Amino acid sequence: MARIVRFHQLGGPEVLKIEEMDLRQPEKGEVRLQVQAIGLNRAESMFMHGSYLEDPKLPATLGYEAAGIVTAVGPGVDPGWLNKKVSTIPAFSMNKYGMVGDEVIAPVYSLAEYPAELTPAEATSIWMQYLTAYGALIEIGKVKKGEFVLITAASSSVGLAAVTMVKAEGAISIATTRTVDKRDELLALGADHVIVTVEEDLVSRVKDITGGAGVRLIFDPVAGPLLETLAQVATARGMIVEYGWLSEAPTPYPLFTALSKWLDIRAYTVMEIVSIPEKFEEGKKYVIDRVKSGVFRPKIAKTFRFEDVVEAYRYLESNAQIGKVVVEVRG
Repeated sequence: MARIVRFHQLGGPEVLKIEEMDLRQPEKGEVRLQVQAIGLNRAESMFMHGSYLEDPKLPATLGYEAAGIVTAVGPGVDPGWLNKKVSTIPAFSMNKYGMVGDEVIAPVYSLAEYPAELTPAEATSIWMQYLTAYGALIEIGKVKKGEFVLITAASSSVGLAAVTMVKAEGAISIATTRTVDKRDELLALGADHVIVTVEEDLVSRVKDITGGAGVRLIFDPVAGPLLETLAQVATARGMIVEYGWLSEAPTPYPLFTALSKWLDIRAYTVMEIVSIPEKFEEGKKYVIDRVKSGVFRPKIAKTFRFEDVVEAYRYLESNAQIGKVVVEVRG
């Protein structure tokens, strides 16, 4: 019997239940994974609340990222996957596959072997954050050496990945956070500049940091009314990449500011990268090469026992974390 986390109604973490179930055999193109660690993401919180890109089909599983050992393969799957230590890449619908369990079924195309230097907790914390940042900053944004890049909600796992990636590419990061307590740690983790938005004016601080020039590339998961402010700090022909909706408030399009600056305000999710095979492979190589070299090393904010998965998602929703929230599964 496998222990699988499911929910039968929409709501917060309290709707999640650990259920013992018979796990089906892997079908064509699938594997069975003995899970060792699970990386939590804001997408799963939105999914259980019913405010994600797709509506959950109840009763629903959830979860994009797990690290573990392949214990069975379905028809047509290379048996060489057996007994390999892998992590899953968010390249599927949570209505078809959910990774929050002690044994799960995963599509083989979502698997990647991870470097032996990583723990399972670290291995389950690389793909959503680094591949999301890669698609926006490298593939779409074409970040340039020496330029300023504005990264909002920078204490999230994706935000920290973006800070690291900007530095690795020789650019200069301006990270924002709403929490004064996070300023020093963001600086210690590599941010070149940090703006605490509860006590500092974003527009004037960006102007000061950039010598009045503004920023060409902005990476934002907040949206809502903030979008107008971001348009104000963008340079002419600047790009704002919107990859989330943390504000949960309406997001008016800043038409006149965008018109006056010829701005590119672009919606994006990691699914854009993983849905194109050649881009998917390029992104995986970019990430894994830098993980192997030590340039990328995920920051784990806090770990929880599998039995405490509800508390883990509550902590995720508290926004108290700096880095990745991980659930560890023990036998």
